[in-house]
Amino acid sequence: MKRILYWIVFLLFLSFLLYQTLDTKEYQSKKKPIEDAPFQIYFIDVGQGDCILIQSHGEYSLVDSGNYLDGEKLVSYFQALGIEKFQHVIGTHVHEDHIGGMNRILKSFEIGTYYMPNTSTEYSSYLSIMDTLPKRNISYVVPKIGDIFYLNDTTLEVLSIGEEQENMNNTSIVLKVRYQDTTYLLMADAEKEVELELLNKDIQSDVLKVGHHGSNYASSAQFLQKVKPKYAIISVGLENEYGLPKKGTLDKLEYLNTEIHRTDIEGTIILSSNGKNISIRTEKTDTNREEKKNY
Repeated sequence: MKRILYWIVFLLFLSFLLYQTLDTKEYQSKKKPIEDAPFQIYFIDVGQGDCILIQSHGEYSLVDSGNYLDGEKLVSYFQALGIEKFQHVIGTHVHEDHIGGMNRILKSFEIGTYYMPNTSTEYSSYLSIMDTLPKRNISYVVPKIGDIFYLNDTTLEVLSIGEEQENMNNTSIVLKVRYQDTTYLLMADAEKEVELELLNKDIQSDVLKVGHHGSNYASSAQFLQKVKPKYAIISVGLENEYGLPKKGTLDKLEYLNTEIHRTDIEGTIILSSNGKNISIRTEKTDTNREEKKNY
């Protein structure tokens, strides 16, 4: 009997130690300062939408801002990271799931320059942005193909931008981010027509932010074979009504032996680099207005 009690107490003690260790690790993961690595790129979980935070030696750029109801959550998240200013804020195109939370961002932080394609819409998010920019004296620039934005020793090069009104996905600002020997291709919602135009450019990249949330309208086999990504990031909502990402897109990435990461499954996906190597971690962040989550 004493022996049984001994083992029960011993197992309880081990369980307690394990709980404490896991709890401490979770706490450290949540509180880990963004400045721990010289370069980091956050693919933030905003459900069915895009939001990408880039950090280089303590300076920040933001690409997209999720949906309208994500805006307040993103402001809180960025403030908790200690961010006060964004050198560049980029709205890749005027769809709600990319600029819906932007007005909150523009009102809450110091902004260097705001970039967006030269398209117009009656979407309330777009109208709010255009109202806020002059009120806050924020410079608004429509970039050109070939423009390069500098974030310390990180570059963000504009590979594509359009003015098509019928399919605004193809107005997307496509960026190639370079930090020393590592590269990251951010496709926003650009579709196959844009991919075809990019084939004559240097698009090979270590990391691909998959276009249009993994839909069949993007990620052609020819394009993916030229990019040859080691890692693919898909920003997508859990059990979304569009059935994204599509199986065909996943199959093409798997054929290339690309390591796939998805925000609907893993939450916020954080890539860190010392300029040569890339490491990936994920964490649960309160940045997604959707109630359903699966981690």
